[in-house]
Amino acid sequence: MLYVLCIAVPYLDNFELTFFTWCTTFVLTLCKKYSLDIFKIVIPYILILILAGIFTFRNQHELYFIIRDITYLSKPIIGFLVGYQLYKKNASLAFDLIVKTGVFIALCHIYTIFSAIVLHHARTVSDLRFYSGYFSDYEIYVFIILLFHKQFGLDISKNKIRIFTVIVGFSAFMYLARTNFIQFGILYFALKGYLVINKRTIALYGSIVIASVVAYSAIVYSNPKRDAKGLEGMLYKIKVAPLEPFKTKINRHDWKEFNDNYRSYENIMTIRQVTSDGWVSTLFGKGLGSKIDLKQEVLLGDMKLRFISILHNGFMIVFLKSGILGILIYLFTITFFFKKKSSMHPQIRTINLLFLGTGIFLLISNWVFLGFYNLTESKSILIGFLIAYRENLIKNEKHSIPSSIS
Repeated sequence: MLYVLCIAVPYLDNFELTFFTWCTTFVLTLCKKYSLDIFKIVIPYILILILAGIFTFRNQHELYFIIRDITYLSKPIIGFLVGYQLYKKNASLAFDLIVKTGVFIALCHIYTIFSAIVLHHARTVSDLRFYSGYFSDYEIYVFIILLFHKQFGLDISKNKIRIFTVIVGFSAFMYLARTNFIQFGILYFALKGYLVINKRTIALYGSIVIASVVAYSAIVYSNPKRDAKGLEGMLYKIKVAPLEPFKTKINRHDWKEFNDNYRSYENIMTIRQVTSDGWVSTLFGKGLGSKIDLKQEVLLGDMKLRFISILHNGFMIVFLKSGILGILIYLFTITFFFKKKSSMHPQIRTINLLFLGTGIFLLISNWVFLGFYNLTESKSILIGFLIAYRENLIKNEKHSIPSSIS
């Protein structure tokens, strides 16, 4: 129940409730022993938090924002540990628990979709996402696990596999989130072994690049309108997506350009304001409680804000709080997922591939969606859970070798 609760509570979009639930679960499920692997991924996040804390004293930030930043920067740390600890309490359930939790969340999402259509008369993509949710990384992971159920050793009947796959797949698709589509593609390619460079994968990537260029050119040529609804509105978002996070010049007085490229505007203002404070802030950040001045009020969620302490870009938020040194530490956290565990066990090798895909996806997710720092994500718990699960498989494999030889 604690696992289901911890995975589900971020979907309520109440960070205080999420943080309280995760912290309570952390205390209730403390382990006697922790492995080197879980420390390898947790310690860099702790170092980022400590670094930001040290250089807080150079600036006079408000206590409220300092405390809030401590909780935000602690979220992935607590998430990994909670997932790791919850596996120890649910070792016999493992993937069965992961999948059924995903199905439960998917059913809840499908209910909110119908509620949005029937009760709130949602008829556009933006309205549908406003009422039923913007993304779900967890459901994409579950969908991938269901598609590759044999490799993961999922012990569920074929009928249930089919039903669960349809439910979770439909729910995940209906978020209509570009980032989730990219996440699915990367994880799918990883599990198929297409991320290993050889002649076959080079030919495949070449075909994908050509197809993508042709498709994108067709979208640009069709010139979808900015204020269009339905499919055309979604095509407009695809049209502006490639340049949205990377623009270096934005006219903030042109509201269309400003809104279409807001993530880039955040990045520009962050780099400009951090570096303008000198080399110390550039190297070590402006500390906990630091904020960026957007130079004008912007509607973010249900609030109009000019000064913001949480950004859309995971790299930029680390840069703001802990500087270039923090960025280097943060990049190191991603390399954790590229280091596979040598084994002949099919499940271990499958989890290795899933982690490889996760590492590549994090490079994209951090640029547009905060990665593990996202306030409404729960994949850090899943990753902690899988780290413990893989460790258990490796332990059992080592113990089985002598007996099989004898």
